[in-house]
Amino acid sequence: MLFLKPDMVKFLRLFLLPFSVLYGIAVICRNRLYDLGIFRSAAFDLPVICVGNLVVGGSGKSPVTEYLVRLLDGHKIAILSRGYGRKTTGFLYADELATAQSIGDEPMQFYRKFPQITVAVCEDRVTGINRLKDTHDVIILDDAFQHRRVKPGLSILLFEFEKLLQRQFLLPAGNLREPFSGYRRADLLLVTKSPAGITKEQQDECMDRFDNHAAKDLFFSSIQYAELKGVFNDEILAVEKISNKKVFLLTGIANPVPLARYLENYSSSVEHFDFPDHHQFSISELKGLIRVFQQSAAAEKVIITTEKDSQRLFDVRIKELLLNLPVFYLPIQIAVLPDEQVKFNQKILNYVSNVTHNGRIYKAKNQ
Repeated sequence: MLFLKPDMVKFLRLFLLPFSVLYGIAVICRNRLYDLGIFRSAAFDLPVICVGNLVVGGSGKSPVTEYLVRLLDGHKIAILSRGYGRKTTGFLYADELATAQSIGDEPMQFYRKFPQITVAVCEDRVTGINRLKDTHDVIILDDAFQHRRVKPGLSILLFEFEKLLQRQFLLPAGNLREPFSGYRRADLLLVTKSPAGITKEQQDECMDRFDNHAAKDLFFSSIQYAELKGVFNDEILAVEKISNKKVFLLTGIANPVPLARYLENYSSSVEHFDFPDHHQFSISELKGLIRVFQQSAAAEKVIITTEKDSQRLFDVRIKELLLNLPVFYLPIQIAVLPDEQVKFNQKILNYVSNVTHNGRIYKAKNQ
């Protein structure tokens, strides 16, 4: 992969800033036209929850979407995603014939993890919701905050802790999809990947990025890692067991740094094969990984990837390459700070319980 030196990054950013200004003007005008009602947004008579962020890449949308599925257990839930990276178009259900190539890696992960719910993809969220609304109680929109053609009933906007405290720029000079002030459209703000034992001072520093009205709906969460699971089998491996193993880490996510740091706490030897977000691993790339793995002199070694990345390893040709190797993925969940969890959950449950659909009223369960 190509890595730029800091001075080169700074130069490139300065070169791209005029384009960011033009991009920002276009986005502001577009949002203003929606705010004024000149561009129409569609609203629906059932609970529609949007999970999104302001930046390109990983703020933890998938774990938050999964958190909502668990919280709303007992409802007929549909997750509707764009299906980023898929090789198809239009509306598709996830089913037993679906692959990461046909519906995208994240929808594939949801489908395999939650067989009791519906997972669908459609680049036009209005069309997708219309296909789902009559047979479901709640629709969760994955990564749809900038999809202004839909007016969700509840928007949850995510901010990665470290990036929130850094200076950010609009595309293409930076990663912001829209100006930071766009957070004012959200109903709940959730800081993700907060450090363990986050201090009051750190929380206050985050809150200072928002106005007083929004800060009251700001919550904090951290990552919880589970035990390692075999990608192609049912084997479970406690992370403590990798202390004597060399780890070959394979990632194609926006920010693999927290994962790499976590594994380095347990293994003194982590070799990272890092690719861009949603990267479609090629046969040659994986053969390169296998070659390095097999040439390693380490007595004990293991290949670890993320749950999302593992969805792209089920291609028949790829699976044949990796099937007899120790390949595991590391599941993650979000954990809302204990003193905030009840309030956070209740805001979501109250919204769902107060929205009627087809004559039904949803009752919030106690949390």
